[in-house]
Amino acid sequence: MNKPSEPAVPQIADVQASPDSRRLDIDRVGIKSIRHPVRILSRSGTEQHTVATFNMYVHLPHNFKGTHMSRFIEILNGHEREISLGTFREMLREMCERLEARAGHVEMSFPFFVNKAAPVTGVSSLMDYEVSYIGEIAGGQEQLTARLVVPVTSLCPCSKQISDYGAHNQRTHVTLTAHLRTPVWIEELIELVEAQASCDLYGLLKRPDEKYVTERAYDNPKFVEDLVRDIAGSLNHDERLAGYVVEAENFESIHNHSAYALIEKPVA
Repeated sequence: MNKPSEPAVPQIADVQASPDSRRLDIDRVGIKSIRHPVRILSRSGTEQHTVATFNMYVHLPHNFKGTHMSRFIEILNGHEREISLGTFREMLREMCERLEARAGHVEMSFPFFVNKAAPVTGVSSLMDYEVSYIGEIAGGQEQLTARLVVPVTSLCPCSKQISDYGAHNQRTHVTLTAHLRTPVWIEELIELVEAQASCDLYGLLKRPDEKYVTERAYDNPKFVEDLVRDIAGSLNHDERLAGYVVEAENFESIHNHSAYALIEKPVA
């Protein structure tokens, strides 16, 4: 008895791969703002399960009408394992190879949590930080960047100097954009920034801890200018960094505006 023949698979035209006559390259084309579960590898060797937002783009030559959008999703689905800066670089390379692109760009943004012990009582609590990995291949060169927002406390030196008692302080957001030669742990960059602040922040403080952080900030006043200079000075000694941007924004407690400063060391 003859087996019934399987139905023929219809040939579907690949419109995206068809030629384009306008002779205009597209610098970046791809998918934007897609959320995907990931596992972030931390310095301790443990994994954090979180959700990241991805932007993934490639260069499209002028002779192609479109790129293959589905391949971006396939690449994400293939990276369910833990992600570090090293494996993120592998994802960037894979994207360019599978899409046959000479240039590519991947951004991955996610919340990262650090378990911090209060300075006196040692009570533990979680602090969250906004972190992004940014990878780019262009002109045959790779650039890997880590960007993070670190909230800290700053206390005004002028307020302390001119007041008979007390000094005004505020929460500050330090945004560090670190262009890397070699991978660096997120926790190391967070600690580097926090060490230069008037005081770092904690999720949970008991009264002895509150006394400590209040007095520590008072004994360590810094203008926004001091903060970016001190952080940049520390970064200048780190051979793992090819360049950086340090930004600090003080959300002023006695003004209706923020104070802001930036120092940049371009990639050499």
